[in-house]
Amino acid sequence: MKIIAIGRNYAEHAKELGNLVPKETVFFMKPETALIKNNQDFYYPDFTNDLHYETEFVVKISQVGKNIQEKFAHRYYDEVTMGIDFTARDLQRKCKEEGLPWEVAKAFDGSAPVGKFVSKEKFSDINNINFSLKMNDSLRQQGNTGEMIFSIDKLIAYVSRFVTLKIGDLLFTGTPAGVGAVKVGDHLQAFMEGENLLDFYVK
Repeated sequence: MKIIAIGRNYAEHAKELGNLVPKETVFFMKPETALIKNNQDFYYPDFTNDLHYETEFVVKISQVGKNIQEKFAHRYYDEVTMGIDFTARDLQRKCKEEGLPWEVAKAFDGSAPVGKFVSKEKFSDINNINFSLKMNDSLRQQGNTGEMIFSIDKLIAYVSRFVTLKIGDLLFTGTPAGVGAVKVGDHLQAFMEGENLLDFYVK
């Protein structure tokens, strides 16, 4: 099982971090040890002083696929949820300055909490789903899957050119604007069309 995470897939988020809006999909990987399930607490790591949340719509791959055509991509996932791509922003800045990969800032243990999965059949249009994040009962992020630069099916087609997708793999599809720092004691809740799918504390 692997986690494939998409970077800069919402124009306003790219702008808020001072990045160019990409012309091609940007993706990176997280290991299975990044995963946190069942609303377990997240423990603030000791190697960063600037940890940020990034709320993302997450797709679970349901069958093996390689070089998937976009028109068939919808057949390769049945369930979706909300997730957080935790980012050690200070480490990421240093990596960028030195032209190094981002894994140290993105792929650490516990950096990918995911919520309860629901059937995609609950939704009439996978490309028009509202989602949001509350931190300490205050709205911090909101987005819609229709705002993605590259749609879910385009992402699956693109990524599968390079990496074989396997059953249980997770695709984090990018974050909208509004990312920010967390601290010990914060309470994070992620919603999809008003349903609370992810609910945990930072310890």
